[in-house]
Amino acid sequence: MATIDELRKVRLAKLKSLKDSGFLAYPAKTKRTHSIAGALEKFDELAKTGTELYLAGRIMAMRGHGGATFLDINDGSADKIQGLIKEDKLGEKGYHFFIDHFDIGDFVEIKGGLIETKRGEKTIEASDYKMLSKSLLPLPEKWHGLQDVEERLRKRYLDILFNPEVREMVKKRAVFFNSMREFLMEKGFLEVETPVLENLTGGAETKPFQTHHNAMDLDMFLRISVGELWQKKLMVAGFEKTFEIGRVFRNEGMDAEHLQDYTAMEFYWAYADYEKGMEFVEEMYKYVIEKTFGTLKFKIKEFEVDFGSKWEKYDYVSTISKYTKVNILEASLPEMEKALQKLKIDYDKKGFNITRAVDNLWKYCRKNIGGPGFLINVPDYMEPLAKRSEKNPKLVQRFQVIIGGSENGKGFSELNDPVDQAQRFADQQKLRDKGDDEAQMFDKEYVEAMEHGMPPAFGFGVSERLFSFLMDKPARETQIFPLMRPKS
Repeated sequence: MATIDELRKVRLAKLKSLKDSGFLAYPAKTKRTHSIAGALEKFDELAKTGTELYLAGRIMAMRGHGGATFLDINDGSADKIQGLIKEDKLGEKGYHFFIDHFDIGDFVEIKGGLIETKRGEKTIEASDYKMLSKSLLPLPEKWHGLQDVEERLRKRYLDILFNPEVREMVKKRAVFFNSMREFLMEKGFLEVETPVLENLTGGAETKPFQTHHNAMDLDMFLRISVGELWQKKLMVAGFEKTFEIGRVFRNEGMDAEHLQDYTAMEFYWAYADYEKGMEFVEEMYKYVIEKTFGTLKFKIKEFEVDFGSKWEKYDYVSTISKYTKVNILEASLPEMEKALQKLKIDYDKKGFNITRAVDNLWKYCRKNIGGPGFLINVPDYMEPLAKRSEKNPKLVQRFQVIIGGSENGKGFSELNDPVDQAQRFADQQKLRDKGDDEAQMFDKEYVEAMEHGMPPAFGFGVSERLFSFLMDKPARETQIFPLMRPKS
């Protein structure tokens, strides 16, 4: 069997022969009159009237039979249409030129009429043809059955080409975010764009990516939220409802749920609180999920999740107590650490503090909850940007959407007290100074903006993790082109 390099040399020779014969191997224009889907849709009418048309697409298969060659042609609009190249139609010279120069994988334009073969195959019978793009590498024969996930993701274009499930996933992903945008715009939200490069990161507890701005000679960060602090400045500026869909960058660990470079959405809504937000988010999720998947019932991990059922509310403190026997409002840090060790929970000892301890205890508990529902009543030190509960100042008005044993969205009544905000930023900075890379930075300009007056508001964010959970696949497999290590 010939090697890839040997096959490439053969195709390079065909490419040279094409050019030497005066043919363009990569022309800019095509006379295509119909997509394959369009031709198949009007097949009977076009065949009956003998209409001559131009179709274009990739040759996916070739079968020789005497003085005829049958092709499977795909342009991405439909499954395929059969092409028929006949010697008695094109002449000996034209027929053999095609056989000598065209391969599986090439893009071709075919001029001809539509016929139906004796086997009932809808076909375009060529009266002329044209090379649109000469492929130099052969298409794999058994890509669909490839078990090497790394190879499939590295050559994602082939995975999409040969795997209908992946192709549909790409389409669903587009519907997912577009339906979210559609829902928010129908509710009166204004789509905005905020900076990706920032002097200080804000809006989440995570380690950022760092870069350097040469023109300004500034060390900068890639944003870790979809413009949370910027959008809240727009609340100060008088906008009532804003949202943004964009990329977020977090320099943290990689696993089935976490990515470093991904798409997320955040919206901010003046004069609303987290209770009103829960109702709104439930409505939005149902709208987006129904639009994208056509159902509200899913199998996610080991859970049967019905988004049409009642959404439960889970108390943060009592849920952790239920599964770990730790009261996080009363236990000391040494007691929490002892509980983590007893439960055999791995945790990072660098910058370890009560926030990290409680977060690790919660992550142990969440795997037991299928949802859908809202996790509420979080301690104030866990959320430096949320408004305190008026009933219990130790808690904040925050919720997280719980689906399939994990968080899939977070919202809260936004803190708009500049004095309280400055103190919480100061507390976070102390944690950061002690080695907690995920603690938030003190943003003086944001506090100054808030001192001009910010209305009560609700904010919410959700990432593409939700989409991966609904697909019941690891997060990077639901990205179109996930980040891969360079091949050595």
